[in-house]
Amino acid sequence: MTMTIATPSVPADAVPASRTIYRHRVATRVWHWINAITIFIMIGSGLTILNAHPHLYWGAYGANFDHPWLSTIRWPSYVTIPAHYNLAIARRWHLLFALVLAFSLLAYMIASLANRHFQRDLRVRLRELSTAKLWHDFREHLAFRFHDPADPRAYNIFQKLSYVLVIFGLIPTMILTGLAMSPAMDAAWPWLLDLFGGRQSARSVHFIAAAGLTGFIVIHLVLVILAGPLNEVRSMLSGRWRVPEDAA
Repeated sequence: MTMTIATPSVPADAVPASRTIYRHRVATRVWHWINAITIFIMIGSGLTILNAHPHLYWGAYGANFDHPWLSTIRWPSYVTIPAHYNLAIARRWHLLFALVLAFSLLAYMIASLANRHFQRDLRVRLRELSTAKLWHDFREHLAFRFHDPADPRAYNIFQKLSYVLVIFGLIPTMILTGLAMSPAMDAAWPWLLDLFGGRQSARSVHFIAAAGLTGFIVIHLVLVILAGPLNEVRSMLSGRWRVPEDAA
């Protein structure tokens, strides 16, 4: 007589512990690290430019005797590029890396359309915007669970919304408002000034978009630390991401 030992059934779609998946394609990883350098330099040089006249206005004009809607602090040298006040050098750095930002975004968009990254990973579905789904994902974030156990590769709704806002909103707005502040571009494309309601309005919108992008970066870094920085950074270097135990 043979004896059989019963073993618990395992669902076919269960994710094994310590599983490693391919999560980030080459185009995403390259664009991520280009942005990490580019935006760091642009924020630092932008603060130097803002220090030259730390007041923001709406409309076409803005000078010392006009009433600003916002007056910012003068930023200390340890957060500006260059560390000493040099408006000419700051503008050169800012404009150079603005070109890097614009063309890298264009290349990333083309690559993401070709490899279906936008459609596969960032497409926001109507059911994901339901109150129940948003509340569930919010509670999961509070519990430091950032991935769906049923599909660890998938982006959660807050990731999707934030990435869509940055890729299709904040960065293009920064590029367009930056162009609107250029007299040469205004001469070639006068509709840019009309689009934003004047050069000073474009400057204000540029600052608001830059502040929004900075806020996104701060939140992004905090979540990377909470999710496990070694695993997250490794995945953005190699593309391989180890599924956390709670998702496995």
